[in-house]
Amino acid sequence: MTTAESVLAPPRVTTAAAGATLRRKQGFQHGGWFVAPFLVLFTLFVIWPLLRGIYLSLTDANITGDGESFVGLDNYREALDDPLMWDALGHSAYFTLLVVPCITVLAFLLAMLAHHIERGRWLWRLCFFAPFLLPSTVAGNLWQWLFNPGTGMINHVLGIETPWLTDKSYAMLAIVITTLWWTVGFSFLLYLAALQSIPDHLYEAARLDGANAWHRMVHITLPMLRNITGLVVTLQILASLQVFDQAVVMLDFGPGPENSTHTFVQYTLEEGFTSYRVGYASAISVIFFVIIAVVALARMWLLRNREEATR
Repeated sequence: MTTAESVLAPPRVTTAAAGATLRRKQGFQHGGWFVAPFLVLFTLFVIWPLLRGIYLSLTDANITGDGESFVGLDNYREALDDPLMWDALGHSAYFTLLVVPCITVLAFLLAMLAHHIERGRWLWRLCFFAPFLLPSTVAGNLWQWLFNPGTGMINHVLGIETPWLTDKSYAMLAIVITTLWWTVGFSFLLYLAALQSIPDHLYEAARLDGANAWHRMVHITLPMLRNITGLVVTLQILASLQVFDQAVVMLDFGPGPENSTHTFVQYTLEEGFTSYRVGYASAISVIFFVIIAVVALARMWLLRNREEATR
């Protein structure tokens, strides 16, 4: 074969390369059968409801499904001019601002305690995580009784007469306290697992260099937990923005004193199932979905930039 012919001739596929390609195709085909059940369920319960909700947000559909007509972006215009929607979003955002920092710090401190304690370690871990296993109705009813101004244990122990659930100055704080007690176990578990993955030789080397406990925590523990802290903050933001169960249960399905605990999810459900405006409720839900998606994407963007900066 001449030089020109060798240049123009297509490259030969070796037997090993062909076998590797065939194995990849077979692996993809076999793996597809394992992924297929998840994809079916994901499409059925996530993708289809999302697409259906977007469609309904462009109609004036009611809960009965009769007389449904296309209205375009009218629902979105109404939602953006709706002061009740913005108030509900503000309450959810205020709740998020209170819960996220507190639960992040508290989960870290509890994980540090459970990680370093020697005696009864399993019991402490169980006590910190057990409330997270309770249903929301149980946690809400329990703390509703504890915050009762007449018979509740909170006022009795503190020796005060605070109307926790009937005064707008305290109602949101009561829900925040309940949420911290109920949900801190999940973040605690994430921190505890991350603490156990930090190599011991880092702490031993720091001790040999004369670093005290504070320096070891600041220069070893916290930097090693940076990624898990970002994950905890992101998950808590997304969960707190969707606050509904404990607020509704503790306040007997009401909006709270002077609508002070009227959350975004609660307002959406009221529009859909009380006012029977399914189309308008769908538009509100889509707006809320966009807000949550922006928060999640912002977290991914910040994480990517931070990883690139540390390279």
